[in-house]
Amino acid sequence: MTGQHHAHQPTHPHQPTQPTHAHDHGHGADDVDWEAMADQLERGGELHVPAVTAAAAWLRERMPAPRLVLDVGSGPGVGSCVLAAAFPKAEVVAVDGADGLLARAATRAAERGLDRVRTHRADLPEGLGGLGPADLVWTSRFVHHVGDQAAALAALAGVLRPGGLLAVVEGGLPARFLPRDIGLGRPGLQPRLDAGNDEWFDEMRAGLPGAVAAVEDWPALLAGAGLVPTGTRTFLADHPAPLGMDARRYLHGHLTRLRGAAEGRLAPDDLATLDALLDPDAPGGVLARPDAFYLAADTVHTAVTPLPG
Repeated sequence: MTGQHHAHQPTHPHQPTQPTHAHDHGHGADDVDWEAMADQLERGGELHVPAVTAAAAWLRERMPAPRLVLDVGSGPGVGSCVLAAAFPKAEVVAVDGADGLLARAATRAAERGLDRVRTHRADLPEGLGGLGPADLVWTSRFVHHVGDQAAALAALAGVLRPGGLLAVVEGGLPARFLPRDIGLGRPGLQPRLDAGNDEWFDEMRAGLPGAVAAVEDWPALLAGAGLVPTGTRTFLADHPAPLGMDARRYLHGHLTRLRGAAEGRLAPDDLATLDALLDPDAPGGVLARPDAFYLAADTVHTAVTPLPG
């Protein structure tokens, strides 16, 4: 989202890439042209369709027939379309700050015959006013890119009707996509990448405007926003080897961004291993390896607005 943050990002929430949002992250201290990364955002979102589909089925147990669903930080609308399929009587609004990504969301919905999906451009979280009252608000890895996370949750809660449901995707587990020993460099590259990304995440959070330190106890944060927590569950995006080419292209883009963030954080031999994995012509590169897979976990925290009286 232009000047803002993306949801449906499909990697670890501390990674400077999608979903993801995915998990390619939105703008903050890591100012990125997300519209230029639209293909990567879509590929990452599609990898997480199984997790979002399972999460939507779980949400349907709590909110069987919502009339209005907001996908806040929608990016190119992969999750918006999953939500529209899961809630066949709902109007689904893809809310984002990037016109180009919203255009992709509209195209994606039209190609799937989902005329109940519409788009709305808004700077977030300030631009949420006037969108409700919604029955269900879904937002994926958006909140942690706002300096004051508690204020962001309060803004999301503010567009819900009494008894409405908020679903926040935060946390989960880092994506895994290669064996521990890949025959290049030292075994155990991915945990070292995770450690470097934790450092990056701390710097990103500290650099956000109005950054407020907060214990990342999401049910407690939801309660602090005046909501009643109603449960947390984790859902898998599981794509075994061998991967198709779109998934491999996503991993190549993911590793490219990791390589940029790893400079100064990883040892030279690990950087050389990343370069080998990114070589488009090498049989050991991620675009060709038969052992590349994709496994990630998305954690969904839910809460409802209190009913009057």
